[in-house]
Amino acid sequence: MVSKQDSNKARLKRHLRVRAKINGTAQRPRLNVFRSTKHIYAQLIDDVNGVTLCSASTVEKDFGMYGGNKEAAKKVGTEIAKRAIAKGISEAVFDRGGYVYHGRVKELADGAREAGLKI
Repeated sequence: MVSKQDSNKARLKRHLRVRAKINGTAQRPRLNVFRSTKHIYAQLIDDVNGVTLCSASTVEKDFGMYGGNKEAAKKVGTEIAKRAIAKGISEAVFDRGGYVYHGRVKELADGAREAGLKI
C-alpha cells in the first residue's frame, strides 16, 4: 500500500526552518503569510512582545472578491502595507510560512512593496 505524504506537515517543518532564521521586532515586524485554497491571510507580528500589530485577509467583510487567486493576494498585500504605514511601520521581515515564494505568496509580497512597505 502506498502512503501519501502529508503536505501540510512538510510545510510546517519548512516553516520552522524559516522561523529559526528570522525574528520580528516592534520596529521591523515579521510579515507572516498563511495561504489556504480559498483565502489568503497576512499579519504583522512583533515576536519580542508576542503581539499582532495589524492584519489583513480575504475573509474580511469589505473585501468583495474571490480570495484564492493572485489578484486577491496582491490586494491583501497592498492592504496590509497601508495598515502598517498608518501605524508608523515602514519596513518588515517577510515570512513565507513554509510556502514556495511563487504565485500568490509572491504577489502578496509584491503588493506590499508597491504600497510602500520595505521588505
